[in-house]
Amino acid sequence: MTKAKYKRILLKISGEALQGRHSYGIDPDVINKIAAEIKDVSAHGIQIAIVIGGGNIFRGLRASVSSGMDRAMADYIGMLATVMNGLAMQDALERAGVSTRVMTAIDMRQLAEPYIRRRAIRHLEKGRAVIFVAGTGNPYFTTDTTAALRATEIHADVILKATKVDGIYAKDPKIYKVKKMYRKLKYIDVLKRGIKVMDSTAITLCMDNKMPIIVFSLNSKGNILRVVTKGDLGTLVSD
Repeated sequence: MTKAKYKRILLKISGEALQGRHSYGIDPDVINKIAAEIKDVSAHGIQIAIVIGGGNIFRGLRASVSSGMDRAMADYIGMLATVMNGLAMQDALERAGVSTRVMTAIDMRQLAEPYIRRRAIRHLEKGRAVIFVAGTGNPYFTTDTTAALRATEIHADVILKATKVDGIYAKDPKIYKVKKMYRKLKYIDVLKRGIKVMDSTAITLCMDNKMPIIVFSLNSKGNILRVVTKGDLGTLVSD
């Protein structure tokens, strides 16, 4: 078995990644594929925490801008969307044979455990995948910031930011025909250049706590395991 580079990781997955071929909601094939990859990573003894966005169901900022909805209310609805995604991921993981706990920043005891830092760490130490849902429990903060905060709190070794592209490019490869992909970037360069891989609050929090971020593609099978064992994919954002 290949030795892992990291003992404890936080995997950040966008809600849109769960859509697959659909324009809305969750594609069962996609979530089952991700669950199978997480199982492979867990089998290597790596402790896994997960944060999933809610953009495949509801995006608070977009709703507040387009419809005039109160921003705080829109963000709370977006937090509930992350709960739905988290529960769907829990179901997929447990069907794959991975022991899982969902921990929520908003109290809903019939569905998930309340987030308690020490309990989350204990779950990880016991080999359970822990899914953090409902963001930070506060409006105006993204799930990127949630990932940065939770990774720092549980003393993760790295944040793995799973995206639709294989790293950070000088320009958006979905819009421009560019070939230059950065292998390494400093936090301050991401902030100065306005690179939208994560929001500025999340990047700043990672910078202040020296939490490395690896941006990589979720599209190719086995990429999550390859990142944590070989470390030769994507773009590393660090100090």
